[in-house]
Amino acid sequence: MRSALVRGALAATSMVALAFLLPLALLAQQIAHDRALADARQQATAIVAAIAVTDDRAVLTRAAATTAAGADDRLVLHLPDQQPVGTPRATATDVSLVRDRRHPVTTDVPGGLAYLQPTALDGGRTAVVEVFVPAADLRRGVGTAWLAMAGLAALLVAGSVALADRLGARVVAAARELSGAARRFGAEDLTTRVRPAGPVELAEAGTAFNVMADRIGSLVDAERERAADLSHRLRTPLTALRLDADALPPGGAADRVRESVDALDAEIDAIILSARRPAEDARPEVTDLTEVLADRLAFWTVPATHQRRRWEVRGGTEPVWVAAGRADVIGAVDAMLGNVFRHTAAGTPFRITLTRDALTVEDGGPGIADSASAVRRGVSGARSTGLGLDIVRRVAAEAGGQLTIDRGDELGGARVVMSYRAVATPPVDGRSGRFRRGRPQPARGADRH
Repeated sequence: MRSALVRGALAATSMVALAFLLPLALLAQQIAHDRALADARQQATAIVAAIAVTDDRAVLTRAAATTAAGADDRLVLHLPDQQPVGTPRATATDVSLVRDRRHPVTTDVPGGLAYLQPTALDGGRTAVVEVFVPAADLRRGVGTAWLAMAGLAALLVAGSVALADRLGARVVAAARELSGAARRFGAEDLTTRVRPAGPVELAEAGTAFNVMADRIGSLVDAERERAADLSHRLRTPLTALRLDADALPPGGAADRVRESVDALDAEIDAIILSARRPAEDARPEVTDLTEVLADRLAFWTVPATHQRRRWEVRGGTEPVWVAAGRADVIGAVDAMLGNVFRHTAAGTPFRITLTRDALTVEDGGPGIADSASAVRRGVSGARSTGLGLDIVRRVAAEAGGQLTIDRGDELGGARVVMSYRAVATPPVDGRSGRFRRGRPQPARGADRH
C-alpha cells in the first residue's frame, strides 16, 4: 500500500509538472528565437543610415564592420546593380522578392536563418540588408532554462513523493499489522491479536478483528469440547458391546469382534484427545500410506471373503509418505473401500492401486452417476451420511492433491482416485512401510483373502 501511495503521488505530481513545464519549455525556446531575430533587426537598422548617405562600397564595408553582425561576417548589403557587400547566404530569389515587395522576410538558410530588410534609396531604388542568424543564437539559453525547469520539477516531484510516503507510513504500518495478523490467524494461530492503530477506519477494523478472533476462539473451544463429549457418549454402547463380545463362545468370530471393539475403543480415545488438544498445539504430520493400506486391508478382506468378492492390490511395495495425519488417512482409506461394500452387490470385484502419486480404488459395480453430488458434503443419493468421499477430498487437498471420480476401464464400475504429493520422509519408528508379512496375497481371478 505504501508503494501504491508513493506511485500515485509520483504520477499525479509528474502530470502536473509536465502540464506546466512543456508550455514553459516551448515558451523559453520561442523567446530565444524572437530575441535572436530582434537582435538581427537591430543590426539591420544600424546600417540603414549609412546606406542612405552613400553607396560607396569601401565606406559601407567599414560601416558594416562596426556592427556586431558585420564583424562576424553575418551582415550583407545587397545594393542595386552592384555586387553584395559581404558574404550572402540568402538566395537571389529571396533578395529580389524582398526588394519588390519592400517587406522584411525571414528565410531558412544552411546553418540558421537570414533576416532580409528592405531599405529605400533615392530614385526609387531599394537596397536589402541581410543579417544571418546562426542556429546557436536561436537556441541560446534554451538548454540552461530547460535544465533549470527540469531540476525544479524533479525537486517538486521528490518533495511530493516524500510527503506522501511520510503521510502513508502510518496507514501502511497499521494495514501491514492487520494483514499479518489475518494471515497468522488464517494459518491457525488462533491466539494472534492486533494493536488497533492508524486512522480511525483501520483502528476500528483492528478492534473488529480482535472481537472476531475472540469469538472464533470461543466457538472453536466449544466445538472441540462438544466433539469430545459426543465421542465420550459412545463409550456407553461400546461398553455394552464389549460385554456382549466377552460373552461369545471362544473362536475366530469372537476374537474378531473383540479386536474390532478394541480398535473402536482406541479410535474413540484418539478422537477425544484430538478434540481436546488446542489448535495451536497441532503439528504437521506425515503418514505412510502403504502401511495404513496394509492395516486396513487386514480388516476389509474379512467381509470381502464373506461376500465372495474378488479383489487385487497393485503396488504398495514401497513406503509412500503423505502430508496428512494417520487418523485422517485411515478415514480416507476406509471411506474409499467402504463405498465399494455399501454401494455394490455382494460378489462385485474391486481393485486397489497404490503409486507414488495416487491411491485408486475401482470396482465392477454400476458406477457413480453424479460425481459432483458424490463429493458434496452431507449430500448422498444412496441413503448414507454423504461424508465419506468428502473426507477423501479433504485429505487429498491436505496432502497437496485432489479427488477424481470417473468410470474404470477394466472393471467398468466406479473409479475413485485420491492423488497427493508424496514427501521424502523416512520412517521414524523403524518400520519399513511395506505390507507386513501375513497380509493377504491375492491371486488374479480368484477369491482374495
